[in-house]
Amino acid sequence: MSAATMTVPPVGTTGADEGRIGLRANLRHIGALVRRNLVQIKHDPETLFDAVLMPVIFILLFVYVFGGAIAGKGNQHAYVQYLVPGMMAMMGMNIAMAVGSGVNEDFRKGVMDRFRTMPIARSSVLIAKIVVELGRMLLAISILLGMGFLLGLEIHGSLLEFATAIALSAVFGAALMWIFILLGLSVKTPQAVQGMAMLVLMPLQFGSSIFAPTQQMPGWLEAFTKVNPLSNLADAARALLNGQGAVAHPALITLGWAVAITAITMPLAVRKFRTKT
Repeated sequence: MSAATMTVPPVGTTGADEGRIGLRANLRHIGALVRRNLVQIKHDPETLFDAVLMPVIFILLFVYVFGGAIAGKGNQHAYVQYLVPGMMAMMGMNIAMAVGSGVNEDFRKGVMDRFRTMPIARSSVLIAKIVVELGRMLLAISILLGMGFLLGLEIHGSLLEFATAIALSAVFGAALMWIFILLGLSVKTPQAVQGMAMLVLMPLQFGSSIFAPTQQMPGWLEAFTKVNPLSNLADAARALLNGQGAVAHPALITLGWAVAITAITMPLAVRKFRTKT
């Protein structure tokens, strides 16, 4: 089902309300929109460059440029064990930023205006975006893990723990996407989305336990890392993949953040999608 073939409601209507569309119909709409977005990626594979190249560049940069300084010269292998699980947390945040820019660009091109005239649930358009971006995020995580294995990464946890670490990263990444969708619907240009996103991303990423242990940080920064959700996600993924360390507490904190972010930003994003002019 494409934008050109969906049935347009009579003049004067603005599409069906969420409550008048059944679950099966909503799922069909989401599936059709997911296929549309995948076809777009097929026709423009350059949109996958960030998901493919970003994990390769970052892992090589941090292992070989900063790894010796952080873990000590000759200890790059131990640093790979520390870095890769942490970078799983970073992948979701960077992919989420692209969602906001994409939604903003679709509005500028008039694509979203056409969707809003169709008898589909407004949330289905945004959920389809998230489903596709989750696929891109999982691709980025897979490439990250593949590079990690080439550099000597060893998985000491069980297969279930390995899958749990990936799932936890995906759940938190999906929650972040709602923030950036709301941002993309609120500002005027994709460049503004990227600029505002970087102001948030940089402190959260580098003020966390993703790249280095926090014990040597200044007291005020170490206190910030303890409440930073990226630190909790990185610590949970690290414990699951390395088979050691506390898992329950950071995992529950991460899930709590994901639920809270989604509960707040998803309704706001859908409402903004309905009313944006």
